Amino acid sequence: MKVSLLIVDDEEQIRQMLSRHFRLLGFDVHLAYDGQDAIEVIEKQKIDIVISDILMPNKTGLDLLQYIKHYSQLIHVIMITGYVCLESAMNCMRRGAQTIIFKPLEDMTVLETAVNNAVEKIHHWINILQELQAQKPGMVGHGSK
Repeated sequence: MKVSLLIVDDEEQIRQMLSRHFRLLGFDVHLAYDGQDAIEVIEKQKIDIVISDILMPNKTGLDLLQYIKHYSQLIHVIMITGYVCLESAMNCMRRGAQTIIFKPLEDMTVLETAVNNAVEKIHHWINILQELQAQKPGMVGHGSK
């Protein structure tokens, strides 16, 4: 299964850098300028992981995160920001972000690790769903009252 990744950042240079990096790692990469563009992509494409900046014009990363968590709990969200602020970080975590990573993204190891952790969780849930589907119809819920 090829994992789809949506990169959301109003800075073209960051979008392109992350796009090249994750395409080389084998991801299906989509790009969006801000939260509003990202919502349009999410509604048209199957997205597994979102990497989003927090501060952007139109809809912010926090607006996008809130939308995603209402739209689908299965999309993993990693927030990135150049503005280190405890309140922003706490808001991201309260709204369901998997993690928050601070710019500059000179060393991609931390971001790669966060993406790989999300991929592992996706594969874990796919395996569980496949096991449930493979069970005989009468076996689901067997033994529970």
